[in-house]
Amino acid sequence: MYNFYAFLDRMKYIRRWSLMRSSREENVMEHSYEVAVLAHALALIDREICKNAPDVEKTVLYALYHECSEVMTGDLPTPIKYYNAQMRGAYGEIEDRASGRLLSMLPDPLKDSLSPYVLADKGSYEYKLAKAADKLSAYIKCLEECKAGNAEFNRAKESIERELKERNMPCLAYFMENFLPGFLLTLDEMEGLE
Repeated sequence: MYNFYAFLDRMKYIRRWSLMRSSREENVMEHSYEVAVLAHALALIDREICKNAPDVEKTVLYALYHECSEVMTGDLPTPIKYYNAQMRGAYGEIEDRASGRLLSMLPDPLKDSLSPYVLADKGSYEYKLAKAADKLSAYIKCLEECKAGNAEFNRAKESIERELKERNMPCLAYFMENFLPGFLLTLDEMEGLE
């Protein structure tokens, strides 16, 4: 019996943004799906519009599995996770161990196929696209909360927006300019039913 997928299914019980009051709670499973969709968009924009050559499948799979270690570690709040370099390094080790433990719950042929995505090559361009999508997902959450009148997310929105712009990724800039405004619209406005 292998428990890898049963553990991943538990991502739906792990709450994100635990230190902040949210108008709508978000779990790690839905976040991972959103990051995978956004990573796919960034990789396609990068390939089709910016004329680069990212491996789109690899980008999406990095995004899909980027939080899987959290089924064992939980979602550590950002102020703690990034408190200093020592804390970042220690938490990175914990995440790697949790990922390794998850991979041990697979038969060897599947372990060999999934380990490149669960234990991502953090220096690869595709991983950088996936991490940009992760940050973009956090920014969209902030936009949604601010739109709902939740000032709790104002500073996070400003900070994340600055981080996104500092990445200097043309595909990310394209997404933000052409797709992000839609996230501020109501359903009627998106459908043109005003």
